[in-house]
Amino acid sequence: MNSDYDLPFPQYRCPTCGKDLPLGEARMTVTCADHTEKAPVDFEVRRAQPSDRSAIETICDRALGETVVDVFGETFDIIDGINMIAVADGELIGLMSLVVRQGEATIVFVSVYPEHQGTGVGSALLDAADRFAAERGLSFLRVATTNDDVPLIYFYQRHGFAIYDVAVGEVADRFGSATPGFSSIPVRDEIRLRRAVCAD
Repeated sequence: MNSDYDLPFPQYRCPTCGKDLPLGEARMTVTCADHTEKAPVDFEVRRAQPSDRSAIETICDRALGETVVDVFGETFDIIDGINMIAVADGELIGLMSLVVRQGEATIVFVSVYPEHQGTGVGSALLDAADRFAAERGLSFLRVATTNDDVPLIYFYQRHGFAIYDVAVGEVADRFGSATPGFSSIPVRDEIRLRRAVCAD
């Protein structure tokens, strides 16, 4: 793994050779829509149950090294969140963790295992978050990510989120300095995005 940014598990997979990639080694390419779709995966999205705790801890450990995440100036333990999971063949393949803050559904963490990225799992988790918010009369979904995470910023904007705030230097201040992130881009800022809840 990239010694400059030693996360415990690869976050992406190369679509050409299949190599698992740590953040610092990942690169972006632009392709036509005909070459971006993967074969569909048979999965279901549901609210997590207490029996899912170990699988949730595993995906958090592989993505973060812990279950705690800092966003929007707060610290959240994903285990205590409202967790939506994607399950295929009895195994957890994706997770989205939510809290309700200031009348909005706030996504504090999302992760899909590399081999299942690009198969609609992330979109289905967003749909579940939308339903959760709509059922509670919440008007907005909001999310924060770091300035380096170009794939995630792309994902959210492609699904109707718009940047409404940038907490400049927030992440670098939290950790004492900027650290290399996706494609070795220095991680400095928190990008905050929001979209209206799509009520059916």
